[in-house]
Amino acid sequence: MPEVRFEKISPADFFYRNRDIAGFSSPARSLYMSIRELVENSLDAAEVGKITPSIIVELSCEGNSDEGVDIYRLKVEDNGIGVAPEHIPKAFATVFYGSKYGYKQSRGTFGLGGTMALLYGQITTNRPATVISSTGGKEIHRFVLMIDIVKNEPKVFEHEVIENKNRWRGTIVEFHLEADYSASKAKIIQYFAHTAMANPYASIMFIDPKGRLYYYPRVTTEVPEPPKEALPHPVGVDVETMSRLLATARDRSMLSFLMNNFQKVGEKTAREVLQLAEIPEDKNPRKLSHEEVTRLVDAIKRYGKFRAPDPSSLSPIGKNLLEVGIRNMLNPDFLYVVQRPPSSYSGYPFVVEVGLAYGGSIPVSDTIQLYRFANKIPLLYDERADVSWKVASERIDWSTYKVRFPAPIAIVTHICSPKIPYKTVGKEAIADRPEIERELVAALREAARALRLYLSKVEKREIAKRKLDIYARYLPLIAKYSAELADRKKPPSIDKLLKSLGIDEKMVEEAKKKALEKLQELYAE
Repeated sequence: MPEVRFEKISPADFFYRNRDIAGFSSPARSLYMSIRELVENSLDAAEVGKITPSIIVELSCEGNSDEGVDIYRLKVEDNGIGVAPEHIPKAFATVFYGSKYGYKQSRGTFGLGGTMALLYGQITTNRPATVISSTGGKEIHRFVLMIDIVKNEPKVFEHEVIENKNRWRGTIVEFHLEADYSASKAKIIQYFAHTAMANPYASIMFIDPKGRLYYYPRVTTEVPEPPKEALPHPVGVDVETMSRLLATARDRSMLSFLMNNFQKVGEKTAREVLQLAEIPEDKNPRKLSHEEVTRLVDAIKRYGKFRAPDPSSLSPIGKNLLEVGIRNMLNPDFLYVVQRPPSSYSGYPFVVEVGLAYGGSIPVSDTIQLYRFANKIPLLYDERADVSWKVASERIDWSTYKVRFPAPIAIVTHICSPKIPYKTVGKEAIADRPEIERELVAALREAARALRLYLSKVEKREIAKRKLDIYARYLPLIAKYSAELADRKKPPSIDKLLKSLGIDEKMVEEAKKKALEKLQELYAE
């Protein structure tokens, strides 16, 4: 019989062996992912404290590795709330350790991104990372560390405490990694531009290896309300989660357990659910059997009377901020922004926001230009696998809304939720959940109807302009000869006639000016 070897590996070891799963599949993609993950951490660190984010990203080439690939130094600095010194080593050098596992919206999902960037840098260069942070107190803490991949623990080489004379607050992360900037440059610049669109209150500065500065200044100081921690909604809880909650419960009865550990569950609802599950109201939560836990979760699924989830755990961009961001980046002639009411899928609340822009600086294209965001994160890869692409290209008949391709049209979609249903760990495409798809369709159709009205007005205006060219040519002659036949020195006014022909006041003024010039020419002759 062949010998079979079993072993246990740590989360850090797993991603060391399978870094492609997290999106670190090549030197080019890994550089993009490293910048993206650290910038998103910085944005979250500022917004949680309602601070207008200021982020500086520096990338410099440090030479070649033994593999012939360039070694780069990446440094990201922010003005966020900072990290307490006791958490810095684990926060940056332990896979799956972070502050983003609560029931609320955040850019990160797995507590993996920033640590994965440092892990990739360590794998490819075997150099430690430097993390400097302060919460604004009297001290700045500087750590030089690496990840113990086997144990999934931080290895701290240096810890320096510096006096914080200026009360600086924020975090600086600096490390080395193998990368290919020439191949990833376009995506990185695109990422910064899209991030500035969804976060118009952020100031972002990027200095590339050649010293070129890409600056995206903030265009507003208004910051969205940060999301609030909320209790889980009962519909989104499975047997495993329920077992964990029961094991740590401090309640003495199942009635109080349901009321205190889930949102939107009052006494009446709790009694009905327990009756449906055939569980006594006064039973100790910690003494439920596995069969009773299964019956409880099944009863919750069948109950069907729960109120919608609490949207306070969400932080949408907002109609005003999204409009500011789109206008700043695309400068369209027409823009309509929709924010749908909060909805839910599988017990998780979500909000859909859509912006439809037309004309202006948007280039004419045979296809719709789609800008996708999830929890304010730009999604740049796997566009055609995303639910937004499906809705925009398949569910909407654009000819119904007077859009004829090629056309200068752009769509911005933003979905925010405590749990975005990504298709992969790389977080680049959102699954086509029916509830999300329905909200996207409703938002796009509302915006498309507004676009149709705008295009109808443009069409009428173009027709009126063509009429104007004819009237400006012949009306002065008619006015002149009419005055001569009536023995009047002054020709009659043509204002009312022009207005009756569908020409607005601005065009009337233009027509009058042209007509006056024509009359002067005629009388001069």
